[in-house]
Amino acid sequence: MTRTVGIYLFDDVEVLDFAGPFEVFSTASRVKSRLEPNTPKPFEVFTVADTIRTVRARGGLMVQPHFDITHHPHLDVLVIPGGIVTSELQREAITDWIARTASVSTITASVCTGAFLLGQAGLLGGKGATTHWEDIADLRAMFPDINVQTEARWVDTGHVVTSAGISAGIDMSLHLVARLESKELAIRTARQIDFDWQSPNIK
Repeated sequence: MTRTVGIYLFDDVEVLDFAGPFEVFSTASRVKSRLEPNTPKPFEVFTVADTIRTVRARGGLMVQPHFDITHHPHLDVLVIPGGIVTSELQREAITDWIARTASVSTITASVCTGAFLLGQAGLLGGKGATTHWEDIADLRAMFPDINVQTEARWVDTGHVVTSAGISAGIDMSLHLVARLESKELAIRTARQIDFDWQSPNIK
C-alpha cells in the first residue's frame, strides 16, 4: 500500500521543517524498494502551496511546489511545517483547507510553529501538542485549551501529531514511518540518512 504524504509550503517556511520530513518519507520508500523490490513503495511524497508559484522559504531558498491547494491528490498524511506563520494565520482559505484536508486524512502532522496553524484550524483543542521551545508560551497564550508539552520531541494523539522545533520534525517523521510501516524500516531509514533518531521520545 502506498500512502500519499503532502507537505504544505508557504513564504518564510523553515527549510528543514519541510525538507526533513520530505527526506525521511522519500528515503523510507527508497530503502523499502531496495529491500522488497516487488512490493509497492510505502510513501509518495509531494509538496502543496496556495498556488503553483515559486515559494520563498526562509534564508531565500526558492522552491517550486508540485500541486496547489485546489488540485492535489488525496492525502493520507498532511504535514504542516513551521517558519514565520503570522501571515498564514490570517488566511482563512488556508485554515479552511487544513481543516478540510485533515478531516479526510489518516494523520495530520506539524513541525515547529506549524502547530499554530493546526490550532487555528481547530485540530488541537483539548489535545496534547508541542512546538519549538521558543514558541511554547505563545502557543499556550493563543490556544489555552491545548495541553502544551515541553519535554517531548513529538506528541502523538492518534489522528494529529505535532513536533518540537526544526530537526524534531525528522524524529517525528521517523516515528510516523515506524507507525505506518514498521520500526525496522524507520531504523533503516535513520541509518540511511545518517541521523541519530531520538527514540525514546525525549528532548
